[in-house]
Amino acid sequence: MNVLETEWWSCALPVEWWAEAEEETILIGDQDDVGCIEISSLFKEQGAFDMDEVAALARSESPDINEWDSVVLGDFPGVSGRLIEDDAAIREWYVAADNVLLFITYSCEVENDRMDDAAVDEILDTLMAKAASSD
Repeated sequence: MNVLETEWWSCALPVEWWAEAEEETILIGDQDDVGCIEISSLFKEQGAFDMDEVAALARSESPDINEWDSVVLGDFPGVSGRLIEDDAAIREWYVAADNVLLFITYSCEVENDRMDDAAVDEILDTLMAKAASSD
């Protein structure tokens, strides 16, 4: 396993998966190029995100998802949902720890839907929040 670290969170990646930063998003994929995970981080200036706030944000930002399920990805509780859009199967997560909210998507072609679910879940279950620095 390799460890992907950002200033705010980290996760473990199997050796056959790669990661790269693209502007304000982290992209993660496997060597087979079946699909891609994208992780964006949002920050709250004061206070922590609460789960009602996270769920409301998910419903507001992703209105095409009709059903949201509660999830915990490592240190990050939140909600997840699925949709099919054009020719893409998409999974979305809105999860938060303290003042950091992660918006995560995994997308692949519809014919590959659910093929990488176990691997994606395993990676996301390793998400760890970094302690806020006291600088």
